[in-house]
Formats: sequence, structure tokens, C-alpha cells
Amino acid sequence: MRKYWKWLIVLVVAGTVLLRFNLASTRVAVSVVQKTNIVAEVMGTGTLEARVKTILSPRIQERLAEVLVDQGDYVTAGQLLARLDDGELKRQVEVTEAALASAKATADRVRVDEARARAVEQQAQQDHKRVSDLVTTKVSSQSEMDKAIEQLHVAESDLLRARAATVEAQQQVNLAEKSLAYQQERLTFTRILSPYAGLVTRRDRDPGGVVVPGSSILQLINTNELWVSAWVDETASAALAVGQKARVRFRSGAGQGYPGEVARLGCETDRETREFLVDVRVQELPPNWTIGQRAEVFIETKRKADALAVPQRFIQWRDGTPGVFVAEGGKAAWRDVTLGLRGRETVEVTQGLSAGEKVVAPADPKQSPLKSGQRISPN
Repeated sequence: MRKYWKWLIVLVVAGTVLLRFNLASTRVAVSVVQKTNIVAEVMGTGTLEARVKTILSPRIQERLAEVLVDQGDYVTAGQLLARLDDGELKRQVEVTEAALASAKATADRVRVDEARARAVEQQAQQDHKRVSDLVTTKVSSQSEMDKAIEQLHVAESDLLRARAATVEAQQQVNLAEKSLAYQQERLTFTRILSPYAGLVTRRDRDPGGVVVPGSSILQLINTNELWVSAWVDETASAALAVGQKARVRFRSGAGQGYPGEVARLGCETDRETREFLVDVRVQELPPNWTIGQRAEVFIETKRKADALAVPQRFIQWRDGTPGVFVAEGGKAAWRDVTLGLRGRETVEVTQGLSAGEKVVAPADPKQSPLKSGQRISPN
């Protein structure tokens, strides 16, 4: 009898468990299958950048005398932003100006000498002609003729020398003018001007220190075009094109989306991450933004209206085949489905469901998956 009692207890326990399983119901979330608009998107993560950005640095080594703007200031094209000490360069300009004045005075003097030499040469030619005529008539002697020839040759040589001196003096004037222009241009290097209208994003130096070419004084961006340079998986490249609509969500924006569009597609994929850059132009910015802040972009690649759709969390897979559980008579029933366009939160079902049917899934995503025939109760 004891042996039979043990088997009887086992049967009672098993029957109780089976009865509780058949009568117990699982709390489920319910979604009604309905037609809606589905938007397929490609997602990427990146940072807000300016298309045009410039590091302002000096062209000469000199002491920084003054910085007239600070980070966060908007500036106009040609505005004076910083100034270097210009005392030494002004003295050099004054020296070259004096050298130019001296060269011009020398040029004036040698031109006068050339005019005198030209007059002497003309007089020598006239004397030579007169003596030559007198020699023909036997009035002048041959010695007078030789002297006239010699004076003519000397006058011609002096004229050539005067002309050469004039050319050399003019070259000295040209050299002094170019030296002055060079020193004047170097003087302009002491004034750091804004190349365009924009926003100062960083101030890297303060007055008093010596700056050298290439060292950053200020960093400037053009605010006319800002975009998010986002890294996107290379598998999405075929679906992307310039001009596609996008929405941008900044991590500081509490989930709010801002409109944008694809401005440029990268031409190189990172060898390690297998991602490439997509620049999404931001058409509207949050009240407070910073260059370099993180953001997610969602690029619209395809849109379909009146598509039969269910939330993605209700889709399950069995042996590589998608399906859903539908509510039938208080129980969960498995249904194979064919999927279409996948959107942000919903996925299109092209076969297997009809509008108005109810699909179910465990109310708590951490619960075990449903089973066919399992009793269910709406959450």
C-alpha cells in the first residue's frame, strides 16, 4: 500500500501542475494590426561640425599685443581680431622709405648728368662737322681734325656712361620700392583680421606672449552651414543619396528631433569599424549648441503609406521564419508572416495578418516567450 501511495501522490502533483498550467494565464501586451505610414531609416552617430572652420595664427613671430574678441563672439568679415607688436616693423618701414627717397634723389642727379653729357656730345658733333668742312677747304689743319674726332669720342663715351648710370639709379629706385612694399606688407601681418563672418569658438592665447607662425590664437567657424558628421555602417551605403531627408537628435535635446538633409557622402570606409562618414546638414538647431557635441541622425531612405504594420517587439522567429502570436479565444496562437518594409518602431506585414487582428507578446520582455495554446490575459 505504501508503494501505491507514493505513485498516487506523484499522479496528484502532476495533475495539479498540469491543471494549473492549463488554467493559468500569462499577462500579455496587445497591439491591434492596422494600416499606417512606415518610414525606413538609416541611423548613424556623429558630432556637430562646421563645414568651414579656420585656425587663426600669425604669419610672423612677434609679441601678441592685443586680443580684441573672445570665444562666443560673432565677428564680421575683415574685423580686427588681434594685433601683434608693430614697433620694430614700423621702424623698418621708415628705414626703407628713407632708402627709397635717397635712391630717387640719386636717380634725379644722374638724369641731370645724362642731360649734360648729351649736350656735350651734341656740341662735339657740331665741332667735328665744322672742322671737317674747314679741312676740305684747307682752312683747318689735320691736327685740328684729329682733336675734334677725339673730343667727339670722349663725349660719346661720357654719354654712354651717363645713360648706364641712369639705368642703374632707376634699378636702385625699383629695388627700394619693392623693399618698401615688402616691409609694408609685413607690417600688415601684425593685424589679424577675420577672413569671413562667423563665430569665435576658441581663444587660445592672451596678450604678452610671443606667438610663432602656425600657433593658434583664435579658432573661427562659419555658421552658414553646420552639419553632423555621422558614422554609418557600410551596409547602408546603397540606400543613401544626397538630398535625403533626415532628423537629428542631440543628446542634450531630451529626445527632440531637428530637421536635416544629407549634404555629402563619404568616399572612404574605416578599415576597422567598417563605417563611413555621412554629413547631414542641420536645418534647425537647439537653443544651446556646441561644436563637437554628440548627435544621432536618422536618414529617411524609403516611405510607404497605408502599410499593414505591427510593432517590431511583437515579431518572433522560429527556425529563421518570422511570425507573431495572435489572440484566439483567450489563448496565444502562432502565425507565420511575411515581412516587408522595416520602420523605426514598426514593420510591415505583407502576408499572414489582416487589419483588426490582435497580436500579443509577454507584457514583461524579460518573461519567457509565449507558446501556442498558452492562456493569455491582456495587461
